[in-house]
Amino acid sequence: MLESIDLFGLDLKTFGLFFALNFIAWGAVVGVRLRELDKPVDWAWEMVFVALAGGYLGARLYWVAQNGGGLSFGDLFSGSGLIWYGGLLGGTLAVSAWAKWRGFLSLHLLDLAAVGLPIGYAIGRIGCQISGDGDYGKPWDGPWAMAYPDGVVPTDDDVHPTPIYETMVMGTVGLVLWHLRDRVRPGGLLALYLICAGLERFFVEFLRRNEDAALGLTAAQLWSVALFTIGVVLVGVFQSRGGLFRPAGETRAVSAA
Repeated sequence: MLESIDLFGLDLKTFGLFFALNFIAWGAVVGVRLRELDKPVDWAWEMVFVALAGGYLGARLYWVAQNGGGLSFGDLFSGSGLIWYGGLLGGTLAVSAWAKWRGFLSLHLLDLAAVGLPIGYAIGRIGCQISGDGDYGKPWDGPWAMAYPDGVVPTDDDVHPTPIYETMVMGTVGLVLWHLRDRVRPGGLLALYLICAGLERFFVEFLRRNEDAALGLTAAQLWSVALFTIGVVLVGVFQSRGGLFRPAGETRAVSAA
């Protein structure tokens, strides 16, 4: 495990580095897609900035609320305690406000997020794995079980390396959605993302160490059920209006970029 890197005397936290890298990757992907949609490429970095600010604040507020902390300045801007679902909500609200200001509040915006979110999530989980921040799973004696003795949240027990599982699954989801971007109708990528993200998190939670919240499920699983349900409903709406996928003649040609 590698909690931090010493760069010319500056102590850089590995999780923070990958947290930043996921937004850089998201910005690069969004920039390519904006060019394909004949929109200003600079919007990609505006989106990244507001998503970062809103996502961080949402993730932090969710953690504070879940752990019974106060709302002091120190609580809000501490370097620890970030919860992904809070970040998703905060980032969504922030980007939606930005998009309304730019006149880009559309289904294309939702599809941009549908590709960027799984790719960013996969990269962020690499940071979780390298830093050993406690997102690993339950004790296990399987062939690829591992311990995190030097992690931010150390354990000497062999456990499921769940960050690796999530990186592999969500990275694949992001790549598949990217390749489908011109084959589905606007808004379709969002529906597929919600289904995939809901399924992935629901099942991986059985291997993680989170406590049950209700009905024998963790809080993340309850959120996952909601995401999956919304995605299925959206697919049903598409199917009732001509189908999720575009007819062959309607498929947009993807630019060389």
